[in-house]
Amino acid sequence: MRPRIRDASDKLRPNRSTFHHDGEPKLHRKHPPPFRSMLGRWRKWTVLVAAIWIQASTGTNFDFSAYSSHLKSVLGISQVRLNYLAVASDLGKAFGWSSGIALGYFPLSVVLFAAAAMGFVGYGVQWLVITNVIALPYSLVFLCCLLAGLSICWFNTACFILCIRHFPTNRALALSLTVSFNGISAALYSLAFNAISPSSSNLYLLLNSLVPLAVSLAALYPVLIKPSLEPAPENESRRHDSHVFAIMNVVAVVTSFHLLLSSSSTDVTSSARLHLVGAILLLVFPLCAPLLVYARDYYFPDINQRSHSDSSGYVMLNIDELKMQKASVTGTAKEGNKVRLGDEHSFGLLISRLEFWLYYIAYFCGGTIGLVYSNNLGQIAQSLGQSSTTLVTIYSSFSFFGRLLSAAPDFMHKRFRLTRTGWFTIALLPTPIAFFLLAISSLQQSALQTATALIGLSSGFIFAAAVSITSELFGPNSVGVNHNILITNIPIGSLLYGYIAASIYEANATPEIRTVVSDSVVCIGRDCYHKTFVLWGCLSLLGLASSLLMYLRTKPVYHRLEQDRVSVTTSSYKDLDSM
Repeated sequence: MRPRIRDASDKLRPNRSTFHHDGEPKLHRKHPPPFRSMLGRWRKWTVLVAAIWIQASTGTNFDFSAYSSHLKSVLGISQVRLNYLAVASDLGKAFGWSSGIALGYFPLSVVLFAAAAMGFVGYGVQWLVITNVIALPYSLVFLCCLLAGLSICWFNTACFILCIRHFPTNRALALSLTVSFNGISAALYSLAFNAISPSSSNLYLLLNSLVPLAVSLAALYPVLIKPSLEPAPENESRRHDSHVFAIMNVVAVVTSFHLLLSSSSTDVTSSARLHLVGAILLLVFPLCAPLLVYARDYYFPDINQRSHSDSSGYVMLNIDELKMQKASVTGTAKEGNKVRLGDEHSFGLLISRLEFWLYYIAYFCGGTIGLVYSNNLGQIAQSLGQSSTTLVTIYSSFSFFGRLLSAAPDFMHKRFRLTRTGWFTIALLPTPIAFFLLAISSLQQSALQTATALIGLSSGFIFAAAVSITSELFGPNSVGVNHNILITNIPIGSLLYGYIAASIYEANATPEIRTVVSDSVVCIGRDCYHKTFVLWGCLSLLGLASSLLMYLRTKPVYHRLEQDRVSVTTSSYKDLDSM
C-alpha cells in the first residue's frame, strides 16, 4: 500500500537514495528544459514587458504642468480656464467604463489601438494649436483634453486584462509592477525632452501623441500571441515566477533612480541623450529576466535545490482561489440579515457604509490633492522662479516609489502585523507635512523639491493600494464597479481644488507683478500659492483623520480575513494529507 503523506512538505523532501554517506543530499544537475517549453514560458513574460512599456509611456497626464504655461499663453486664457483643461483630462476617468464594454465586442488589440488613436488625436491637435499651425476655439481644445484623458483609461484597461489573462496566479504582483511603471512616465518624457530640444515645451505634446502609438506597435506581437505552455510542476513554476518578479522589481527601482539622477544633474543635450539610451535599455532588460532564472536553475542547481529545501515547511497554495471555492460553497456570509464588511457589496449597500465614506474622504483629501498639485506644478514653479521640468520629474519618480511601496503589506505581513488600511493611513501622513512645509518656506528650492517628493510618494502609494483595499473591504468580484465609484472623487477634486487654487492665484496677481495677455494672468511671488498650500494642508489633515477612523473600524475585518485564510490553509493541508 502506498505510504500516506504526513504533510504537504513531504512532497518536497528528497528520499533516502538521494543522500550522500555523510547525510548531505545529492545535488543533481537538471537537464535543460526543452527549447519549445522554455520559449513558450518566455513568451508569457514578453506580455508583461509589453504591459510595462505601455504603462511607462501612457502616464501622459502627469506632464500637463510641463507645458500648461505655454498652452495658457497661446490660448490667452485665465488660470481658472486652464484648470478646466486639467479637469477635462481627469474627467476622462468618468468614462473609463466604455473600455470594458468595448472589450465585449472587439479583441484586445483593437482596444489598444483605439486608445493609441484617441491619444494621437487628443494630444496631436493640442500640439498643432500650441505651435500656431491651427487655431481652435476653447471648447474644442477642452474636448481634445477629454479625449486624451479617456485614452489613458483605455490603455490601463488593456494592461490590466493582459496581466489577468497571462498571470492568473500572480495577478497581484503583475498588476502592481505594471501600475508602478505608469509613475515614471513624466520623468521619461522629461528626459526625452532634454535630449531632443530643451528649449521648446510644446515637444511634450508631440511626444505624448507619438510615443504611445509607437509603443503600441512594438507591443503588438506580445499582445497577439497566446503562449501555449507545457505546465511545469506547480511549486517549481511559482518559485520561478517569484524569482523573475524579484529581478523585475529590482530593475524597476534602478530605472527610477536612473531617471531621477539624470534629471537632477545639469546635463547638456548630448549627455541627456546618453541617459535616455540608458533608460530605454533598462526598459528592455526585463525581457532577459526569465532567461537569467532559467540559466541559474540549470548551471547552479545547488542554489535552486537549497531554496527548494529551505522552503519545505511552506506550501505555495493559491489562497485566493481556495477562498473563492469555499465562498461558492458556503455562500455570502451574513451577521443576521446584514452583509458583513468584506463580502460582496452592491451599489446601494456600498453607499450606505460609513467605512466607504471615510475611505472616500481619505482619498479625496489625500491622493486627489496630490494629483491636483502635480497639475499645478507648472504655475507653482513659474511663480517661484523654479524649473517645472525638474519638479515634474521629482513628482513622477517618487510617485513611482510610492506605487512600489504599496506592496509592503504583502512582504512585511509577518514582521509588522498592520492592516492595509493602516498602511494607507501612514501613506497619507507625508501630505500635510509637505503642504505646511511649502507654506512656511516655499521660496527655498530644497524645500520645494522635498515637499514635491513627499507628495508624489504619498499619492503614488494611495493610487496603487486603493484597488486592493476596495477589493478586500467591499468584495473582489465587485471591485471593478466599486473602485470606479470611489475614483469619482478625482474629477470632483480636480475641479474644486483647482478652481480654488486658480482663484487665489489670480487674486494675488497685483498690477505691479502681473503680465496680462488677453485673459492670461501670470502671478509671480510667494503669495500666489501660499493660502492654497495652507488650505490643502488643512484638508489633508482631514483626510488623515478620516483614514485613521477607517483603520480603527476595519481592523476586525482584516482579523476575520486572516482567520479565514488560516482556516482555508488548514483545510487544504488536511485535503493534501488525505491524498
